[in-house]
Amino acid sequence: MSNLITLGMSLFAPAVLLAAQPGAQANPPGDDVQVMVRGNNAFACDLYAQLKSADGNLFFSPFSISTALAMTYGGARGQTEAQMAEVLHFDLPQDRLHPAFANLARLWSAAGDDRPYQLDVANALWLQQGLTLLDTFIELTKTHYGAGLRQVDFVNATEQARQTINTWVEQQTQGKIKDLLKPGVVDPATALVLTNAIYFKGTWQLQFDQKSTTDAPFNIAPDRQIQVPMMHQKGEFAIGGGDGVRLLEMPYAGGDLSMVVLLPADPDGLPQLEQSLTADNLARWFGTLHEGEVAVYIPRFKMTSEFDLARTLQSMGMIEAFRRQADFSGMTGDKSLFISAVIHKAYVGVDEQGTEAAAATGVLMKRTSLPPTFRADHPFVLVIRHKPTDSILFVGRVMNPQE
Repeated sequence: MSNLITLGMSLFAPAVLLAAQPGAQANPPGDDVQVMVRGNNAFACDLYAQLKSADGNLFFSPFSISTALAMTYGGARGQTEAQMAEVLHFDLPQDRLHPAFANLARLWSAAGDDRPYQLDVANALWLQQGLTLLDTFIELTKTHYGAGLRQVDFVNATEQARQTINTWVEQQTQGKIKDLLKPGVVDPATALVLTNAIYFKGTWQLQFDQKSTTDAPFNIAPDRQIQVPMMHQKGEFAIGGGDGVRLLEMPYAGGDLSMVVLLPADPDGLPQLEQSLTADNLARWFGTLHEGEVAVYIPRFKMTSEFDLARTLQSMGMIEAFRRQADFSGMTGDKSLFISAVIHKAYVGVDEQGTEAAAATGVLMKRTSLPPTFRADHPFVLVIRHKPTDSILFVGRVMNPQE
């Protein structure tokens, strides 16, 4: 397994993770953002623990997944709501959780166009034509997540609807996340898709000189070494560590965001590091960071990861939401919707200038019951009969309706 896997959650979370304090007690309403952030970070570590067993690189945006599911959670009730809250670590009541998401977004965008980095978050709802959602749910997602409601036709124009959503995601992520919803994920039974897209681009506060990048060995296993383009510079960076892990924090221009690299002290120590990756440990390790002159060597790389998280979330305890008896009556006024899939895709590129990262999440919902669909769009046989006597009066076939 590649050591690069340790970068999986650091890129989008550092500025937020630093706000989390281990062992903190319940906070008053003014601190709801910290409560929500601490919960999101705990979910990030829980999800990482579930996904780490796959081979190779791993990268995802826990914030994107939490946001898409938070919008969905806004319509959950009963046992469905309780299970989602437990798995996602939504430790605030609904009437405080969603404003906390909105307040966090406002904190991120406070600097406006003067920010030396780009951080864009967008949300949208895609509803089957002819269906309706409760005004209260539409208002909740619009007010706290800026999610506009868009009508598409999953029933009669399934492929067009899928491509429309994928195009929106691609546009919101500057072309980095393409084809989020693969063919077959959306079908005529799809009733609603909730999407989140996040895009980040930042330059290093201390950029690397491309001339200093040279091929160097990277140990991907105890007995296997490859050559990679290794960036190098000396400068003032924050370093820290403990428990067999070393930390390097590399700030982006402006200082608000940073990338934290967690490197096992033992070249074979990645499994142990991943085992101890919790929100409390991260906060404790971040507390050891201190400035000093450091000779930094880090590989230049790009990677993309994608997941269908339905089974993963169910294994974590979010079961009812994926069953036909799910209660999303806060969306529709009845129990007519359930989650059929949670799709996530993420990209990251790290080079001498900085980092570009993007991710998108789609929560797909189907109706628990559908009226039968009969579409005569290929050759068929027809019979005209007298029903009282069951006598066939005419019989034929249609091969080409235009002949």
